Amino acid sequence: MSCLASCCAASTCGLCSSVASGISKKSARLAYCGLFGLSLIVSWVLREVGAPLLEKLPWINSSTHTKAWFQQQAVLRVSLGNFLFFSILALIMIGVKDQNDRRDSWHHGGWIAKMVIWILLVILMFFLPNVVITVYGTLSKFGAGLFLLVQVLILLDFTHSWNDAWVAKDEQKWYIALLAISGGCYLVAFVFSGILFIWFNPSGHDCGLNIFFIVMTMILAFSFAIIALHPAVNGSLLPASVISVYCAYVCYTGLSSEPRDYACNGLHNKSSAVSTSTLILGMLTTVLSVLYSALRAGSSTTFLSPPSSPKSGSKKPLLEGEDVEEGKEKKEKEARPVSYSYSFFHLIFALASMYSAMLLSGWTSSTDSSDLIDVGWTSVWVRICTEWVTAALYVWTLVAPLILPDREF
Repeated sequence: MSCLASCCAASTCGLCSSVASGISKKSARLAYCGLFGLSLIVSWVLREVGAPLLEKLPWINSSTHTKAWFQQQAVLRVSLGNFLFFSILALIMIGVKDQNDRRDSWHHGGWIAKMVIWILLVILMFFLPNVVITVYGTLSKFGAGLFLLVQVLILLDFTHSWNDAWVAKDEQKWYIALLAISGGCYLVAFVFSGILFIWFNPSGHDCGLNIFFIVMTMILAFSFAIIALHPAVNGSLLPASVISVYCAYVCYTGLSSEPRDYACNGLHNKSSAVSTSTLILGMLTTVLSVLYSALRAGSSTTFLSPPSSPKSGSKKPLLEGEDVEEGKEKKEKEARPVSYSYSFFHLIFALASMYSAMLLSGWTSSTDSSDLIDVGWTSVWVRICTEWVTAALYVWTLVAPLILPDREF
C-alpha cells in the first residue's frame, strides 16, 4: 500500500513538473489566467462550504457572527492571498525593459515555485486577524472600481480594434457585415431596455429612480449614434452599438442588484436565480477582460506596452508576434525589448482579484440573505456609475481629437 502511495506521489510530482515545464516554454500569460481562474473557483467553493470551518477557528470566530459574515471572510482571505501574489510580482517586474533582464525568466518560468508560493499565501491569509481582512475589504472597493475602469478601457480597445480590422479589408461584404451587426446590436439594446421597463417598473408603484436609470440608458445609446455619425467626428456605428449593448447590460445588473424587498424590483421573486446569473455573467466578463488584456498585451501604448517595446504604438495584434514569448532555440546576444509591461500586466490581475471578491461578497454588504450574491444598494450604484463612466469615456474617445487636435489618440 505504501509502495502504491509512493508511486502516486511520484507520478503527481512528475505531472506537475511536466506541466510547469510546458508552461515556461509557451505563453505564460495564459498560465496566469488559469491561476486566476483557479482562485475564483477556490473562492466560490469556500464561500459555499467554508463557513462551518471558519466558525471553528477561534481567532476568526471571536464573537457572534452570521453565516454571511463567514462567507465574506472566506472570499476576502482567498482574494487577499491572490492579490498579494500578483502585487508582489508587479513590484518585482518594475523596470523590466529587455529579455536579458534576469526577471524576464522569473516572469515566464519557475511555475512550481509560483504555485507553492500562491498556495502558501492563500493559506496564511486564514491566520490573519479579522481587522486586517476588514481593512482589505474596504480597500478592495476602491481597487474593484479601478478594475471596472480598466474593464471599460479594454472594451473600448476591443470595439475599435474590431471595427478597424473589418474596415481595413475594404470590401463591400465587410461593410455590410458591420452595418448588420451594428443594427442588430442597437435593436438588442433598445428591446432589452424596453424589457427592463416591464421588469423594474411594476404597475402600482412609484419607481422614478428605475425609470430614470432606464431612460438615461436609452438616451445614451441614441447619443452615441448621433455623435459617432457626425461629419466632424467621422466615427463608426459598430463601437457605438456595442457600447450601447454593454450599457444596457450594466443597467440590468444594477437594477437586478436592488434588494429583494424593494417594491420596484420586479424580479424579487426570483432573487436567488437572478443574483447567481448576475454573478456568473460578472465573473465571465472579468475572466474575458483579463484574458483579453493578456492576449492583447503590447498592442496598445495606453495599456501594457513599455516605451521600449517594438510594438509600442503599433496597431499590429500581439498574436502575430507570439514567437517573442516562445522558447528560442538560440539565444541572441543583443538585448531584445519585452513586448509588454510585465508590471502592469500583474497589476491588472491584482485589481481583478479585488473585483471578484466584491462580486462574491456582495461588496461586503451584510444587509441581504447569505444566499444572494452581489445584492444591495452598494452594488446598484457601483453598476450605474460604471455605466455612466463607460459612456463618458466612449464619448471622450470620439470628441477628444476635435478638442485637442495637436494630440495623438
